Amino acid sequence: MVEHQAPALDIVFQALMDGTRRAMLRSLAEGERNIGELAAPFDMSLAAASKHVKVLERAGLVRRLVQGRTHVCQLEPAPLAMADDWLRFYEQFWNRELDALDALLGAEDDGLDARGDTSP
Repeated sequence: MVEHQAPALDIVFQALMDGTRRAMLRSLAEGERNIGELAAPFDMSLAAASKHVKVLERAGLVRRLVQGRTHVCQLEPAPLAMADDWLRFYEQFWNRELDALDALLGAEDDGLDARGDTSP
């Protein structure tokens, strides 16, 4: 389990809780972007976009490279992998519940078929 990484994981989930930051990460998954490119879809100022990027940087999700006056951002996927590992532990519980639901629905369908009822 990833419990020894809990503080870092908390910071990652805090960064991911905002839809704007999630969209910025999605954009960065396609390649490097400067702050203006990250801000453009949201009609926000460069200062506001930079604040979002700082949150992503603190979480280790983004690396910012300064090239003259331009700040170029790159996705850092390692913290996302850590969050994915944490979530995958709980996947067993989701799958168990979904399997039980599938079995229940299958039994219900079998009962309807046995009575000759074909209506939905």
